[in-house]
Amino acid sequence: MAKSKRVGGGRGAAARRPGSAIPPGWKGGFAQSNPKFAYNPQFPNQPDLSSLPLLDNMANICKLTRQQKVWWPEFSWQTVVGDESSRAFSRFAHDISRIGYTDTGRVYSIICPQQGIFHRHWGTLNIEVTVTGNRGWVDETAPKDRNVAADLTTMGQIWFSPAALQTSMVRLMWMLFANSGLPFPDSKANSIKVKLWNSQNSSLSILKGRSGESTRFKSPDFARHWNSTSEIANNAAWSVANLEVMIGTIIPTGNSIVDGFNQLVMDAFNVASGNLLTPYNTLTWNVWVEEPTLVDPVEWADHAEKWRKSIDEGGQPGGGSTPPRYFDGTPFLAVEPVIEEAIDAIIKWLKNNLGSL
Repeated sequence: MAKSKRVGGGRGAAARRPGSAIPPGWKGGFAQSNPKFAYNPQFPNQPDLSSLPLLDNMANICKLTRQQKVWWPEFSWQTVVGDESSRAFSRFAHDISRIGYTDTGRVYSIICPQQGIFHRHWGTLNIEVTVTGNRGWVDETAPKDRNVAADLTTMGQIWFSPAALQTSMVRLMWMLFANSGLPFPDSKANSIKVKLWNSQNSSLSILKGRSGESTRFKSPDFARHWNSTSEIANNAAWSVANLEVMIGTIIPTGNSIVDGFNQLVMDAFNVASGNLLTPYNTLTWNVWVEEPTLVDPVEWADHAEKWRKSIDEGGQPGGGSTPPRYFDGTPFLAVEPVIEEAIDAIIKWLKNNLGSL
């Protein structure tokens, strides 16, 4: 595995796309409605949003008037937990997430990231960071690194896509579960659900999304987009914010057979993905956003479902995702024999618990 050196880099000023314009209607004021909402370097816990209720993420779509689309969602994690030199960087697809708010800047909804990860043994596994609650503000007129503060509660979910059921291995597993009358993780309803904790305190569930790039590490140039011209000519990020979670444990279903199988699937997934969702690892993402646009409430409500259907069918409507790479650009490659061992463990477990394959 290639080891990367930590390379410094300053934060530049965000450039606007030539000819772009922020749409009219912005009023602002919500960010200034409580002194505790303000950024203050002397008080690291601010902005303090605790006076706001955590709102259901889909309950107030009708109130949304403005949005910022995440065009470059850059994820990062340690592929060997505790070894900073093993840090990988992977971009999820364009427009995978959005933050929606009112003309005054109150946040009411945040579309969660989704990704399909393929492996030849099991086809595509769908991964979603499901936002269950949110609160916060956006200020379009603030300096570029001080334009958003949002708290979220989330849950990780993993399930086999319909296309995965066409692979011989997953089809056999599904049949064994069906014959036993047990739910198989082939839909979001039956997904493997993973706790996501506050990265500083596993007893807390509220995650803090704040302006600026993560200070946990330095990002390589390919994961920074102040002056990006690689995918879209003359396009650059309007702003950037960051969020991080500590990966938790699987939420039990109450059925020991299902729970045992789900844990083995997660173990195999983490071997293949470089410990992306290994308990107590920290997953960080810098979200590089486009300039504000107006919201179509119907399109907003349909967006997540369009993504989910597309991933189920093996596509990504936004495109632009990249496989994991180390800081120096060397690709992360899973150790195939170790994956084979994890697959063998699943097969052995199935024979012992649900009969022969």
